[in-house]
Amino acid sequence: MANPFRGEVEISLNGEVYLMRLTLGVLAELEAKLSSDSLMALVERFETGAFSARDLIELLKAGLKGGGTDPLPTLDVDGGPVAAAQAAARLLRVTFAVPDE
Repeated sequence: MANPFRGEVEISLNGEVYLMRLTLGVLAELEAKLSSDSLMALVERFETGAFSARDLIELLKAGLKGGGTDPLPTLDVDGGPVAAAQAAARLLRVTFAVPDE
């Protein structure tokens, strides 16, 4: 079960549930892979809907890697592209949300 306080999100691939998490290390790798100038520029891509399918796939791969899934499974997301985008949005939200005090 995902713990949002740790920045974890679940995703279902090929009928199996996996945890995703964006650690600092995988965020740095993602920035480089997607040629982003900063984390905020990367997040802005997703917030404005200016992301590509490649961006989405790389974000999900990074989340799976940060969640401890290695080797990475085939990214056949149960629920298709909409479910993939929703999982990515949840992942970004729990990663960058400021906890209530």
